Amino acid sequence: MRHLKSLKFLPALLAAACAFSAASPALAQEWPTKSVRILVGSAPGGGTDAMARAVADRLGPLLKQPVVVENRPGASNTLAADLTAKSTDGHTLLMGVSTAHAIAPHLLKLGYDNNKDLVPVVFVGAVPNVLVVNNALPVDSVQSLIKLAKSKPGQLNYATSGSGSTQHIAAELFKDQAGVFITHIPYRGSGPALIDLVGGQVQLSFDTMPSVIGQIKNGRIKPLAVASAKRNPQLPNVPTMAEAGLKGVEMSAWYGIYMPSSTPKAVQERVYTEVTKVLAMPETQTRLGAIGADLTPMTQAQFAQFHADENKRYGELIARKNIKLD
Repeated sequence: MRHLKSLKFLPALLAAACAFSAASPALAQEWPTKSVRILVGSAPGGGTDAMARAVADRLGPLLKQPVVVENRPGASNTLAADLTAKSTDGHTLLMGVSTAHAIAPHLLKLGYDNNKDLVPVVFVGAVPNVLVVNNALPVDSVQSLIKLAKSKPGQLNYATSGSGSTQHIAAELFKDQAGVFITHIPYRGSGPALIDLVGGQVQLSFDTMPSVIGQIKNGRIKPLAVASAKRNPQLPNVPTMAEAGLKGVEMSAWYGIYMPSSTPKAVQERVYTEVTKVLAMPETQTRLGAIGADLTPMTQAQFAQFHADENKRYGELIARKNIKLD
């Protein structure tokens, strides 16, 4: 994924994180004074949920307080972002995702300012979207899917975790490049979308790797291509969209910890320090690597710039393709 650096910089970032927390030791070390919650804007079972729980499971001992994941699905992941932006308890974090922080601001009227009311604190990682289909669908490649879709315009349904998600944008790019008409069925998260994909109520999806990898490996759905520049180590035999004949259909979801912009800088730095430690743990890298995640680190300043760059990139893409909510 563009803008991401190599993991070889992780030791330096850890050292910088420790220096940050030392700058304001009193406030940073007093926080947290009670349990911490990480809000997730989608239902359990999706990529955002998987990222949040991987962090939460090992963050608690470092903070010496319970860390609880709360799922608040809805409005293209922005319901949880809205709740976080307006929280005043000082102990609410958000596992943000590109859907909410780079795509939705260009498609939805939000009740908060995406660039002023929330602050990017820790970049967690990125995962590619994967084109997957129901096992009963008589296709075994991207080209055979395109042929089938052209023979049945509007009759094939694709599931997403919600309008304005990376799944939605990826599918719209696919439709544009392939010249097909498939029908969008938005859900309140990847979990319920995948239930219907496996059951055959919908025929395909461009879901994120963490959401689909388990279902792929147990043979319940078929992968046709990864929407990334190169093949993913978890699916080495699955071609990229470009290899399958469609260039320009690249889509990855990225995740990061956000906090209300009113959060004291010392607390932001404490969160950055401790979450960075969690991401450096071999257990975390193994756990998230198994679902195809790229855990390449960033400083907080780099994450803020990345947030701005992604907003510009998606805004231009949405305007150019005239993508609208259903």
